[in-house]
Amino acid sequence: MRYMVGVDVGGTFTDVTLVDTRSGEILNHKVPSTPDDPSRAIMNGVEQILELNGVSVSEVRYLAHGTTVATNSLIERKGALTGLLVTEGFRDLLEIGRQTRPGLYDFFKEKPEQVIPGHLRLEVDERLYADGSLRKPLDPDRLREAIERLKQEGVQAIAVCFLFSYLNPEHEKQAVEEIRRQFPEAYVSASHQVVPEFREYARLSTTALNAYLGPVMQRYMENFQQSVRKAGIPVDPYITQSNGGIISIQESVSNPVRTAVSGPAAGVVAASHLAELTGYKNMITFDMGGTSADFSLIENGDPKISMEREVEGFPARIPMLDIHACGAGGGSIAWLDAGGALKVGPESAGSMPGPAAYGRGGTRPTVTDANTILGRLNPDGILGGRMALDVEASKRAVQEHLCARTGLSLLEATMGILTVVNANMTRAIRLISVEKGYDPREFTLVSFGGGGGLHCGALARELGIPRILVPPSPGTFCSLGLLVTDVRSDYVRSMLLESAGGSMETIRGLFSSMIQEGAAMLEKEGIPEPKRRYVLGLDLRFKGQNYELTLPVEWSELTDEGVQGILTRFHEQHEKNYGYSNRAGVIEFVNYRVTALGELPKAALRRTEESGGRSVQPTSRREVYFAETDRPGYYDTAIYQRSELAPGDRLAGPAIIEQMDSTILILPGQTAGVDPYRNLVIQTFGEEEQR
Repeated sequence: MRYMVGVDVGGTFTDVTLVDTRSGEILNHKVPSTPDDPSRAIMNGVEQILELNGVSVSEVRYLAHGTTVATNSLIERKGALTGLLVTEGFRDLLEIGRQTRPGLYDFFKEKPEQVIPGHLRLEVDERLYADGSLRKPLDPDRLREAIERLKQEGVQAIAVCFLFSYLNPEHEKQAVEEIRRQFPEAYVSASHQVVPEFREYARLSTTALNAYLGPVMQRYMENFQQSVRKAGIPVDPYITQSNGGIISIQESVSNPVRTAVSGPAAGVVAASHLAELTGYKNMITFDMGGTSADFSLIENGDPKISMEREVEGFPARIPMLDIHACGAGGGSIAWLDAGGALKVGPESAGSMPGPAAYGRGGTRPTVTDANTILGRLNPDGILGGRMALDVEASKRAVQEHLCARTGLSLLEATMGILTVVNANMTRAIRLISVEKGYDPREFTLVSFGGGGGLHCGALARELGIPRILVPPSPGTFCSLGLLVTDVRSDYVRSMLLESAGGSMETIRGLFSSMIQEGAAMLEKEGIPEPKRRYVLGLDLRFKGQNYELTLPVEWSELTDEGVQGILTRFHEQHEKNYGYSNRAGVIEFVNYRVTALGELPKAALRRTEESGGRSVQPTSRREVYFAETDRPGYYDTAIYQRSELAPGDRLAGPAIIEQMDSTILILPGQTAGVDPYRNLVIQTFGEEEQR
């Protein structure tokens, strides 16, 4: 293997990382995204970075990319026309849901429009008991009638979700077989294949989303694969999943819902890899792009996984990295609400027309315009000088849309934009840390994305985070994450068993069957036996509770003697999460999880010995406004080029470090150094503040 390529598709830019596995050299490139067809930007970026570095397409031996196709299809409601087959009496479950409103006190806020309209949700005569045993056989005539009706309606996909099929999938299997016989061109998604676990509404919702996205993802993947082959690249590409692992194109077509937060997941994986290298095991990741900012928490080197998330208002019961997003990107638009209060986002200027500073016709003020006016972005241009900035256009946008309507001065309005967007992001970090029992002061903030470096210092100071780590190429960090991950697939079974019931033999049987499934998948992906690994997890709860806690377990613990250690850990975790634990309560096992991992070659981040700590000379200086200090005002600020910094170098704020893919702001009173992996490590507080 010579060259590895990772591609991350964002709302504004598409990032490409090229790694030479022999020399360890890591090269980066950015091209504008093409929202109408993301594969165009992907292939443009790949072909350009290979040409710029004199690399033949035949030397590429690994290609992976994070996709936003599934997410965008949901946002824009551009999925396939989909039908649904359910057990008789459950036709309206998608509408009923959990009988909750999107906004508890907002009587006018509507639920999201369902992905399957009512007239395409059909009932089938069949029924199982709650233990999976047969109550009423599947009526074949009723089934054929339903399929024929959906065929006549012109559906492209069919979702199948019968009651209790996670315990006994026989009726669903019969339905799938009949659909493929009677309507072979339809995309089919059955709940026992997508999410075989209890909780009827979440299972139905996930299956419906999977079917809705299936034909769209299938077309995209086929086009992308053809483009790769047409370009002469001799390998099939991998796709990032929401759980941080990658899968082949074929697997992603079978389960497109698993790619719902594909792009942001890659950055968390890259940060986890950095945690292993640097020893900073507790991290809060901060990924700020052009459209949004994404946050996640890593504890002891392991990213947090959520077993159920809402995707565009719909529950998706699949393992996803626990990433919290907010509409706070460089292109987020500043506006005034009906009461005259300043708001920022979630609407974004995107890549076209983009912020006013880009000179592409944008006229509304954005976060990027605010940073341009305050001197934080290089007025001579960003992206290594490839994109000039129009400072006067930024000023006009703020004056016209904010100053003229509020009486604020240009400086007040501009700084107000940054204050509001920073407050939005601070709240997001509190959601994943403080509100879940974690103290941000015990974590390192890992800042990446094109806009992260401009805001990380202020966020860290506000939350008391002592240290910021900025990787060597923060603007393309997510595409690097695609080159340090593994093949991953998750499996689950549901069965309610009391912990005191001597149920370990049954549980071992459930785990064994899932491990066999995982082994078959890894075999199909070409992963050799020594490179395979299986991680086991148990969902436990107090009997009568409605939510579970997931605990990692070892095979050796799955005995009548070892179960006590599992229960002790459950009590400890319950107390940490909820502030109490009933030691005398009855605990039951609910779900049984296996993650199959196949180790792949990874991009190696080279370590360089630190120098004695040079006193680096700035390449230039300019006046930059800082309000995040005790003495707001313009500061004479040193400007450095990231490429000229070496391990061991030290510098003090106020300073700005520029590079092709990002700009990093060092606030007055903060200091920064370069570690052996060329990460920039910013100490958030001065010595007096630390004392």
